Amino acid sequence: MSDPIPYARPAPGSQPPLDSPAYRSTQSRAPLYPPIRAPHTLTEASSPRLSPMHYPVHADMSVVAGKAAMGERIIVAGRVLDEAGRPVANSMVEIWQANAAGRYHHVRDDHDAPLDPNFEGHARVFTDAGGNYRFTTIRPGAYPWRNHHNAWRPVHIHFGLFGAGYAQRMITQMYFPGDPLLPHDPIFNTTADKAARQRLIASFDLDVTQPEWALGYRFDITLRGPAATPFEEGDHH
Repeated sequence: MSDPIPYARPAPGSQPPLDSPAYRSTQSRAPLYPPIRAPHTLTEASSPRLSPMHYPVHADMSVVAGKAAMGERIIVAGRVLDEAGRPVANSMVEIWQANAAGRYHHVRDDHDAPLDPNFEGHARVFTDAGGNYRFTTIRPGAYPWRNHHNAWRPVHIHFGLFGAGYAQRMITQMYFPGDPLLPHDPIFNTTADKAARQRLIASFDLDVTQPEWALGYRFDITLRGPAATPFEEGDHH
């Protein structure tokens, strides 16, 4: 049976390959054989029901139990769009990141940087009817990651976007404008197309900025088609 809803494929070079030699861990986790088509079951495609009723919104990472996290408070806002520029409503957006010192609130992070008891580093929001999302956080720090000599990850925030169920999930990263580490980062540079890489960098936005409180950044995400945001396979750190 033909696809009832065909879609425009991404432009060549606009998505990262599964195996990128400069990004070392992809060598051990990239598949060795072509994918096998396996139709999703109804449960895989539609469950669980992803809604604020079942997955409460948590849109402010800058405060824990009324205590402010250390670092520069920022606001991130944007839209989730399809290949035709139409808003994607009711999409669950998960966010996770390192703290201001460049350390994740995670047992496997052994970076020699301080943990912040007032920063847990994860959030969850939903897009509205116009595809808009928004959250408050702390600008994360860069951190070393042992991929190669003197390797440091640029400042970034992780995004996971869901469709109707867990089988419909896409993951990407948002970078910050002017970061001097970007030209040296193998993960950022796995996307060959320069224009596509630029879609991973947020823009400073005075309309998102809140006076005397926090700077604002805009990060729009296009899910598919020639202008799609580069997405990841597996667990990029």
